[in-house]
Amino acid sequence: MKHLIPECEALKARLPQGFESTLVLPCLRRVQEERGYVADGDIDALAQYLGVPRVQIEEVLSFYTQFRRQPIGRWHLQACHNVSCSLRGAGSLLDRLRERLGIEPGQTTPDGRFTLSTVECLGSCGTAPVLVVNEVYHESMTPEKLDALLEGLE
Repeated sequence: MKHLIPECEALKARLPQGFESTLVLPCLRRVQEERGYVADGDIDALAQYLGVPRVQIEEVLSFYTQFRRQPIGRWHLQACHNVSCSLRGAGSLLDRLRERLGIEPGQTTPDGRFTLSTVECLGSCGTAPVLVVNEVYHESMTPEKLDALLEGLE
């Protein structure tokens, strides 16, 4: 990920010396945007580049659930299962996703096309239930909308 160094250097130039650890989050985000996940080698390289202990980066990765440590499928389906979504049918939508894709949350289809995740809240309670596909929100989801969405992705 050496090609990301100029971006990180531009961010580093805006900080007072000694605040390099502030760059852990934005640098991890860029690594994940490029690779799709954060590999062990990325952690080592970032720790060395920023001059922070590896454990500090590991702590960030374990705290923020948006960071992934393993590759995911081409289509990352994140189903909200918080109270608002649950009350408006998220459970049946998740069941439908399990059935259609043949996987459980946390798994990827054998062909590598779909990864299914559940998330605690996507902040779209007024338009529940919601499903995020690769950063795009699909709100007021119904079984029919879900089927059409999946057919468009397949």
